[in-house]
Amino acid sequence: MSIQRAANQFVCDLAAYEPGKPVEETAREIGLRPQDIVKLASNENPLGPSPRAKEAMHAAIEQGQLYPDGGGWELRRAIAEKHGVEMANVVLGNGSNEIIELLCHCFLNEQTSLVAAEHAFVVYRLMAKLFGAKYKEVPDPGFIHDLDAMADAITDDTRLVFIANPNNPTGTMVDGVMIERFLDRIPDHVIAVFDEAYYEFLEEPPDTIGQVRKGKNVCVMRTFSKAQGLAALRIGYGIAPVAIADLLNRARQPFNANAIAQAGALAALVDNEHVSRTVENNAKGLAFFEESFDQRGLRYVESKANFVLVEVGDGDAVFAGMLSRGVIVRAMRGYKLPGWVRISVGTKEENERCIEVLDEVLEG
Repeated sequence: MSIQRAANQFVCDLAAYEPGKPVEETAREIGLRPQDIVKLASNENPLGPSPRAKEAMHAAIEQGQLYPDGGGWELRRAIAEKHGVEMANVVLGNGSNEIIELLCHCFLNEQTSLVAAEHAFVVYRLMAKLFGAKYKEVPDPGFIHDLDAMADAITDDTRLVFIANPNNPTGTMVDGVMIERFLDRIPDHVIAVFDEAYYEFLEEPPDTIGQVRKGKNVCVMRTFSKAQGLAALRIGYGIAPVAIADLLNRARQPFNANAIAQAGALAALVDNEHVSRTVENNAKGLAFFEESFDQRGLRYVESKANFVLVEVGDGDAVFAGMLSRGVIVRAMRGYKLPGWVRISVGTKEENERCIEVLDEVLEG
């Protein structure tokens, strides 16, 4: 009997998530120094980590022999205070990705379903399959979540509806009016999950946490990976009504948020200056990319996040061609967009290098 036959079939049928290509691996493959590689593939912060977070992490590592606070008391208290909720509403995660998994642990099985948009974050589909649930994919005309159609897709077996806002990989968003109308339509057995990894980049963000305060079946996910620049730490959180948050806390692993991450996140939470610099750099970068694409007649999706989706003809070929020249972007075949690539906003110099290389590849 093969080990594959002994495993759960739905795990065998999964396609593993493919992260953006690491700088070090690319440098080895093409014979360049790591510092000569431009990585614009994973929506990371080009300005680096929050300076306050770095200082806090250096201090925290001196007590690396101790287990972290398993309840994340200080960080949860600070998050709750910042957002006007109670500590009991806050759940820490090993990245906001773990909040996705915890929700699926609590609410999905073979008799249930999950609803998401056609071009939503691929992890939603992977998690639904991992827990044996049905995955209901709703078309998103213009790459924007159609919340009315998503509400129509809800049935008696639906437990979770995921709304990434802004959405990865399209960069589009839905506003507060759309969200209110959607929440008024969903039944009591369904949780609306708002994945807000790119929340800080929005000029007029919808008040989804206000829906939690109202007691709606809403879970809001945030991360320290993007605007605060702490992707390496894997630290995020969910905010939900106490009844939901309690279930998520029961399902999570002990010490899922390590002490270095908690210290860094706690300091980054109040480093508004770093977030402001990040948002300013991002706005300039998006404007540069959009102008560059307009000049070249390339179709793109107007983005509210820290990346832009652009149609290049053959996404795999453009990815490979740019990679061979030391610039890493993200091909989108896994999102059913084989003609597109996603480009993260970098520094001014990185953005300019990216367009230079894109021109070389497209001309070739």
